[in-house]
Amino acid sequence: MTQPQPFSVSDAAAARIASVLASRKRSAAEQNTTPPVALRVAVEAGGCNGFQYQFKLIPQTEIEADDTHLEKNTALVVVDPTSLDLLAGAELDFTDKLMGAHFTVNNPNAASSCGCGTSFSVA
Repeated sequence: MTQPQPFSVSDAAAARIASVLASRKRSAAEQNTTPPVALRVAVEAGGCNGFQYQFKLIPQTEIEADDTHLEKNTALVVVDPTSLDLLAGAELDFTDKLMGAHFTVNNPNAASSCGCGTSFSVA
């Protein structure tokens, strides 16, 4: 049996994450606060289809020992083990179009998803 590819990050997503983290780092330095160092991608129960994606900028202190680290260019994405099972073979992408800019997860494990793309179900 072949193992699914691990979760991956597109070039567009990595560039956007790096840009946001750099901006937040500058703001944190001005405000003397702790800057975020990574984007956490998680899957939680909920949403209109059973599971929903969560994206959160986190400081170093919120990175857990069992998190999977995905580094691309200067961007760091972390995923917890439970979420990683539901994200196997998926790709985090960033889209910037006329209707708005947002992160999306292209997930082959999703049997269906809602119109907004933030929740999904598995077969």
